[in-house]
Amino acid sequence: MFTGIVTEIGRIARVVNAAGGRRLEVLAGASAPPALGASVAHSGVCLTVTDRVDGGWAVFASRETLARTTLEGWREGTRVNLERSLRLGDELGGHLVFGHVDAVGRIVAIEPAGDSRRIEIEMPRVLAPLLAVKGSVAVDGVSLTVNEAGADRFAVTIIPHTWAHTTLADRRPGDEVNLEADMLARYVARQLTAVGGEHHR
Repeated sequence: MFTGIVTEIGRIARVVNAAGGRRLEVLAGASAPPALGASVAHSGVCLTVTDRVDGGWAVFASRETLARTTLEGWREGTRVNLERSLRLGDELGGHLVFGHVDAVGRIVAIEPAGDSRRIEIEMPRVLAPLLAVKGSVAVDGVSLTVNEAGADRFAVTIIPHTWAHTTLADRRPGDEVNLEADMLARYVARQLTAVGGEHHR
């Protein structure tokens, strides 16, 4: 479980194809490496630390994870947002995030908005019922507030601090990003679907 508050930017140091997926070595020197078996969100994707490497750690991404996230495109030098798993008693500064990507979105536009940036993101239509204005969404693991929501796209505003301390500053129109809807919205949508089904029996 995570909060969508990025604590560090790491860098992919090595990518090795392996049976059933891909091994990635992550360099992150700002803090002590997590324990073996620990869960770490890598740009919104929860991955388990499998072993230590000099200056960081290694993780393994299955073929399923590669197919459903942006990890397929990660190469040596790719910067990634990092967040350690939430512990009981930690401050919940963002919103509750699973680290399970719902869909891959595509950046349509990045525009100045005063000192901030407005980012418009195209998303699969199946995600639309889970996003609402003033609701939360995780974009590449960053907890953000939805400012505009449509049938196939939404917009968020990135304040200068977030722009400077996450990989969102690396993104350009056309780039893909990992999206995870707020878990509360997911459960509400599920309940509404179930209730609607009961009414139509």
